[in-house]
Order: sequence, then C-alpha cells, then structure tokens
Amino acid sequence: MAQEGLEEALNYFVFKHKGIYFQTDVTTPEVIDSLEHMEIRDSDVFLVTYPKSGTIWSQQVLNLIFHEGHRKGLEDINNMARAPWIEYNLYNINFDSRQSPRLFTSHLPYYLMPKDLRFKRGKIIYVCRNPKDAMVSFYHFYKLFSRLHVTLDLETFLDLFLSGRVICGSWFDHFRGWYTHKEDYNILFLTYEEMKKDLRSAVMKICNFVDIKLDDQAVDTIVEKSSFSTMRQDPLANYEFIPKDLLDFKKGDFLRKGTVGDWKNTMTVTQSEMFDRVYKEKMKDLPIKFLWDINDEEAGMLK
Repeated sequence: MAQEGLEEALNYFVFKHKGIYFQTDVTTPEVIDSLEHMEIRDSDVFLVTYPKSGTIWSQQVLNLIFHEGHRKGLEDINNMARAPWIEYNLYNINFDSRQSPRLFTSHLPYYLMPKDLRFKRGKIIYVCRNPKDAMVSFYHFYKLFSRLHVTLDLETFLDLFLSGRVICGSWFDHFRGWYTHKEDYNILFLTYEEMKKDLRSAVMKICNFVDIKLDDQAVDTIVEKSSFSTMRQDPLANYEFIPKDLLDFKKGDFLRKGTVGDWKNTMTVTQSEMFDRVYKEKMKDLPIKFLWDINDEEAGMLK
C-alpha cells in the first residue's frame, strides 16, 4: 500500500487530540475536554481498558453484578446503555440523570479522565491484556470499521500499533500511565488472562471491590452468562446493535475468539521478536508479568 494512500485514509478515519487518536465519527475534541469537569459520585464505577482487552466481557460481568434484572433476563437493555462510554456517547445519555450506582466505560488514558477521580472519588476497574493478543485482536477489529476505506495488512498494522498511531494511542503509554498513577485512584487492576484462568475468582474480586455481596447461585449465574459462547449468542452483550455505518459485521464478529495466546497463530517469528524488543524497552522498569499463553504456569496476574 502506498504511504500516501494510507496517510489519507488514516487522517479521514481518526483525529489526534492531546496525544491520543479518536474516531472522527463518534466523538469530538470538545466532548473529550468536557469530561474533565464531569461530576463524580462516590458510588460511580468506571471500567477502563485499552481496546480489545476484555472490555465487552468485563461490561457483561459488571452489569450482571449490579443489575439483578439483567442477571435474570428480565430487562432488554444492552451493555453499552448499561455502562456507556463517556467519550463515545452514541445514545446521547444524560449522565447526571442516571441513578446511582452509575456504571461507565472508557478507553481514555488517565490524564483525560474526570479530574475528581484523582481524589479517589468513585471506583475504577482497569482490565488489561497481554499486548500481543490485544494487538492481534485490534488488527481484526480494524477490518470491521466502515469508515476506514483501506485494508491493512498485519505488518502495517503492527507498525501503527507499536508507534501508537491507532485508536486510543499507544498500548504501552496507556498501561504505563494507569499503572504508575494507580496510587492516585481508587482502582482495581485485573488481567484478561486471570479472568480466563478463573473467572469466578475475578467476579469475587470485583464484588469485594464494589462492596456487593452475592450468594453462590448469583455468582454461578454471572460466570455462566459471561462465558464467551453465551455472550456470542446474546445480542445485548455482543454489540450486534452497533450501527452498520460504524461497523460492518459482514467482515467479521465483534467477539472473535476470546482466547489467550492467539498471537502465536498470527504473528511471524520476526514480528514477534520485533514486538519483544519494543516491549522490553518500554516496560523494562515496571514490575509486571503478563501471561502470553494460557498453558503457562503463572496466573496472569499483575505483579
């Protein structure tokens, strides 16, 4: 692909604001800036992720924890309406009018979030995923964007990902920012991999963090309704409701595989080694250990 054509397509698809790339058709710089002054309640819960790191899965878990009607299948409300994105308010929801406890979702870096969160008001659940799997999943997700009038090969997308020229910017900067500023927030860190290893334990961690007590049967229901196979069949969870002018589901599914280690089936040895070099340089001073394969002994928890 000619570099000129790629640049033209990317400039049409995203805009850069305060160091981060956003989709041009779903938000504006003014919307992003207005969030700084968003009034936070102590009961608010924010799910924060980098794209393709278990966001929809975690939304499902949170909605099932907080809403008994959602858990029992009594309400026809989709996950985006239950826990809307603060930077992509596709439903024009009045956040101030929502009853407490309010659930919100965001892909924003720490420095663009509402400032009141920095005073440990509200709660944040940050779910992260090993960046190779996140990159591969993001690559397939990019194919669904109706507004991106170009087909990217993996090599090109890998370059964009490692340089932070994708929606939400650099995975490395996103994770580093939240991890190194964790003392400023009331925050729980979880990994996609530990959720895959033991979802029930992850659900219990979330319940304890948000001070909600559920009996064993309710927890079992949450685990069952949050399985990948169940969510793929649940139109309230799998984002089939997204308008076609945003995502073209003829090109693939929003929920694709939901596995750990799929990067091994996609990346070449050379691509993996290049990724490792960047990862080692950017993450060398952080005491963390990600799970790169589901069969590894470590639980995939952050150190």
